[in-house]
Order: sequence, then C-alpha cells, then structure tokens
Amino acid sequence: MSSYPPPPPPPPPGPGVGHRIEEAMELIEMELRHAIEYVNDAVIPQVRSESIVAMRKVSDTLRNLADRMDKSHQQGPRT
Repeated sequence: MSSYPPPPPPPPPGPGVGHRIEEAMELIEMELRHAIEYVNDAVIPQVRSESIVAMRKVSDTLRNLADRMDKSHQQGPRT
C-alpha cells in the first residue's frame, strides 16, 4: 500500500499557456505598429512644423541683436 497521493489528472486539451502568450505577442505587435504609425503620421510632422517656427523666431531675434550690436559699434564707444 502506498502512502503517496495519486498524480494530478492531465490538463484538459485546448489552448495552453503557449497559445495565450502567442496571442498576447500578436496584440502587442499590433499596438506597436499603430503607435509607430501615429508617431510617423501625426507627431513628427507637428514637431517639424513647430521646430521651423521656433527656428525662425530665434533667427529674427539673433538678427535684431546683431543689428543692435552693429548700430552700437557704429555710434562709437559710450563715455
């Protein structure tokens, strides 16, 4: 007579953990593709547009500063 309990029954047939992991990976890949598409289609063009506007503003500011420095230099040193 054995004092060990009987082994557990085998798992029911059907999708197992491996199949569920594959499904999760497919969903993750799909979401990642959507995220990449959104970044490429919406974020990058907006950042590019805003960067161009910012560079033009900086350019204007630097041009004004250079004009003021040039004008100040032409007037001679202040005493």
